[in-house]
Amino acid sequence: MKLAFSSNAYLRYTLKETVRRIAEIGYEGIELLADVPHAWPAGMLPEQLEEIRQTIADSGLTISNINAFMMNAVADPRQPYWHPGWTDPDPHYRAIRREHTKRALKLAAQLGAPHITTEPGGQLAPGQSRADASQIFYDELMPCLEVAEQLGVGLLIEPEPDLLIERFDEYLEFVERIDSPQLGLNFDVGHAYCVGEDPQDWVAKMADHTVHYHLEDIADTRIHQHMVPGQGAIDFPATLREIQKTGYDGWLTVELYPYGVSPDPAAREAREFLTRALRDLGVPETSAS
Repeated sequence: MKLAFSSNAYLRYTLKETVRRIAEIGYEGIELLADVPHAWPAGMLPEQLEEIRQTIADSGLTISNINAFMMNAVADPRQPYWHPGWTDPDPHYRAIRREHTKRALKLAAQLGAPHITTEPGGQLAPGQSRADASQIFYDELMPCLEVAEQLGVGLLIEPEPDLLIERFDEYLEFVERIDSPQLGLNFDVGHAYCVGEDPQDWVAKMADHTVHYHLEDIADTRIHQHMVPGQGAIDFPATLREIQKTGYDGWLTVELYPYGVSPDPAAREAREFLTRALRDLGVPETSAS
């Protein structure tokens, strides 16, 4: 298992500076935000793409994932990254989400990233049923999966509190009718905890679907507010032990976007805590640091 850090905590910094800081702190990987100010795919010039590729290569970091969940560039006043949602009643507005996802998949292929993450449907609109929203999500997602299959890039759904798919059983119900090797789960341990699903109880159950993990802590109130691992109520030793039992050897990406005012101390504290926890499990030094 290898530790990465999401660039979405560094929205006040250029990508070049963000990459330098994450590498200097000691992470092996970076989750690249497909959004402003780092890598908004719409209209990206070849020169910009090459600069991103070179910046990451020079740092020695590896891209753990492309985060296509957040869409701050659209600047929807309701919420800065849930919208446009997959299930928005306006087909023209939700098309922005669909086309962004296609572009993010192409960006991942161009940069050699293994997969992207996206939101699990959107917020239900007033009067919108779950059945209708699920059908809309399915219809919008399928063209993106076709692109994912053509490119050989994974498209990972990330359950999120207050959106269409919050819980793992909802994820399983939704993906049951989709047959694609490129579709997978981004297991966010904090999101699971927020909806009453202690992550250590679900790791094994979801292992066949899990392609990537997001790590952050949550207070014992289970309110959705990302905290530095070790500061909240999630049982990280138990969760990491269960992940280890599944044989997972991929990326554990720390996601701490609320710490944008001062991301370095949060990133450093998270890495120190998780490195110790992995060492306690006997994870080899090269994979725990």
